[in-house]
Amino acid sequence: MFKSLAIAAIAVVTIMSATPSFSQSIEIGPGGVRVNPGMEPPPVDMGISERQAIRIARGEGMQEVDDVARRRNVFIVQGSDRDGDDLKVVIDRRTGEVLSVE
Repeated sequence: MFKSLAIAAIAVVTIMSATPSFSQSIEIGPGGVRVNPGMEPPPVDMGISERQAIRIARGEGMQEVDDVARRRNVFIVQGSDRDGDDLKVVIDRRTGEVLSVE
């Protein structure tokens, strides 16, 4: 009796521990109903890339890029214009907006 009770308890614990791995989510949208195989975290908006920051700085007149520094909320692109004068462009990392040109 005790042996069959122990086997049943082990079976229940095994089944209960495997249940979360079979979870699915349902998404209802303009394309209809979709079943997603697993829960995915929402996408994180990372803002602009370093390459995009360089393109924006070049649009502000920078000819030669010397350094790109990433700070908490901005990219600081340092370089020179076509006359050889030093140029520093500060760009918002999230929106790509030019905050200052020095």
